[in-house]
Amino acid sequence: MSYRIHSFEEYQSVYKNSVENPEQFWADIAKQFHWYKPWESVLEWEFKTPSVAWFKGGKTNITYNCLDRHLKTRGDEVAILWEPNNPENDAIRLTYQQLYEEVCRTANALKSLGIGKGDRVCFYMPMVPELAIAVLACARIGAIHSIVFAGFSAQSLADRINDSACKAVICSDFNARGNKNIPVKKVVDEAIAIGCPSIEKVLVLQHTGDPVTWNAETDIWWHDIVPNQPATCEPTEMDAEDMLFILYTSGSTGKPKGVVHTVGGYMVYAGYTFENVFQYNEGDIYWCTADVGWITGHSYIIYGPLLNGATSLMFEGVPTFPDAGRFWEICEKHKVNIFYTAPTAIRALMAAGDQWTENHDLSSLRVLGSVGEPINAEAWHWYDEKIGKCRCPIVDTWWQTETGGILISPLAGLTPLKPTFATLPLPGVQPCLVDASGNEIEGNDVEGMLCMKFPWPGIIRTTYDDHQRCKQTYFATFENKYFTGDGARRDSDGYYRIIGRVDDVINVSGHRIGTAEVENAINEHPLVVESAVVGFPHEIKGQGIYAYVILDGMVPDEPTFKKELLATVTRIIGPIAKPDEIQIVSGLPKTRSGKIMRRILRKIAEGDTSSLGDTSTLLNPEVVVEIKDGAKR
Repeated sequence: MSYRIHSFEEYQSVYKNSVENPEQFWADIAKQFHWYKPWESVLEWEFKTPSVAWFKGGKTNITYNCLDRHLKTRGDEVAILWEPNNPENDAIRLTYQQLYEEVCRTANALKSLGIGKGDRVCFYMPMVPELAIAVLACARIGAIHSIVFAGFSAQSLADRINDSACKAVICSDFNARGNKNIPVKKVVDEAIAIGCPSIEKVLVLQHTGDPVTWNAETDIWWHDIVPNQPATCEPTEMDAEDMLFILYTSGSTGKPKGVVHTVGGYMVYAGYTFENVFQYNEGDIYWCTADVGWITGHSYIIYGPLLNGATSLMFEGVPTFPDAGRFWEICEKHKVNIFYTAPTAIRALMAAGDQWTENHDLSSLRVLGSVGEPINAEAWHWYDEKIGKCRCPIVDTWWQTETGGILISPLAGLTPLKPTFATLPLPGVQPCLVDASGNEIEGNDVEGMLCMKFPWPGIIRTTYDDHQRCKQTYFATFENKYFTGDGARRDSDGYYRIIGRVDDVINVSGHRIGTAEVENAINEHPLVVESAVVGFPHEIKGQGIYAYVILDGMVPDEPTFKKELLATVTRIIGPIAKPDEIQIVSGLPKTRSGKIMRRILRKIAEGDTSSLGDTSTLLNPEVVVEIKDGAKR
């Protein structure tokens, strides 16, 4: 595509133009895509309601842009490269032509089940090619996909199905994950038993072949309906502002928020950001290790890569099965060029030991990426040295489910890097820092709450069936601004460093200290694998610092270790940031996407263990009990 940026100087000039002439800038990019009918207006917006519309009146179909338009030039090139959970099983390669045909067959199958434009379809599936195929099939016929990570409980699944009144569920019999087969269909059955009156059909992929219970009225095997469908299906013309998908993200009230993204703006933004952040080259093998159940998988496994005609690697398994060298073995096997993963995974593999990286040839790697949370310095340097061999730029990407795509990030190989800094906004993105009263903080070497003062095409449009909640959560805190909920620092070069959620900033004796900053310092201690820091009431300082710390092996002398840890923090940040309490734990409560649940840790630190909320959907609910028992309040 012709929207590729080739140098840092070009970035600076393009960025300036994008802020001065945003509508012209995005219109020029949008013209690179296929539209059945051009738009009537590039942008209409106001943040008060909020109301945002990009490319209004324009008609397109995102799957035409992901598939059809590539068939003449790269029909025989690999679109999806699938690596199974078990390394002894064969990888699957789907060319653009094959993927197109499978998507059309699946789209026709969905139509035969009575699913059409505007119907919601829930997914609860493993990381298999059929997941990507069926997602694209929904988008082809204008059905709205709502993917739920296949690790949530039956109750969580039922809540999400009911919130958007899904008409069908697409699932597998079982998921193969590590050394286990997980009963996915059973969870769907339990969710429907709880009560999902809108569900008419359950389309089931036979994946592992393990036996499942069957309801002849609703359940249909994928292999009984999809393969015998025609291999062509005309794409449905969609308005740019028609809904493309709903993706649920946890809310502070406990009720999940259905974040809504629309066809045109999301398409333009996912395509543009993929091309530029990763500096994708024709023929590259690109691998994002996320699950499609999260926004990273939507934007940077399926849509972004396919819009650019890339080869996107999907991996079914986990980083530590059959051993901690699995990621690096896959990189070597498929000669991966671009590798995009989360700091949680990096820290876990770092803790497993360098020996797992040393017996694999990682010379094909050209670009490394980080996503999900700010990466700490120790993990950044390990990733740089052990995986990138000090020759691969690391794109430390900052964005959210609600933003649709990356907002602040280096452009690989172009932007000068600083460890732990997300660096600079992408073209078209206008961040600002504000104080507690909403006043914009000018200049550099400043800290504040991170907001956006102008819309970009991938911005959230609403929360499904509850626009007031969208307004309250993102647009009501500061007038005429989208509030990210994150605090950030802008350094002397104008680079942004995300310092954690605003409610994760601790006010110690009038000093605002970011939890990420303290964790970064704690993680510098050689015995520390991972840490989480929260504030708790302190009678003298207002707030004290409580640190939960995971160690690499046994500690011979706890008092000595704690003294060393305090000295480390003092050395890196200063005595003001020293933790008042240090609790050694075996694990931290995490969501299925690897996010640390600081809300729970904060409650325990405060001595309030009676209102921790539902912990059953956590990755490791048992660790909460252990932390509670060990807390020294």
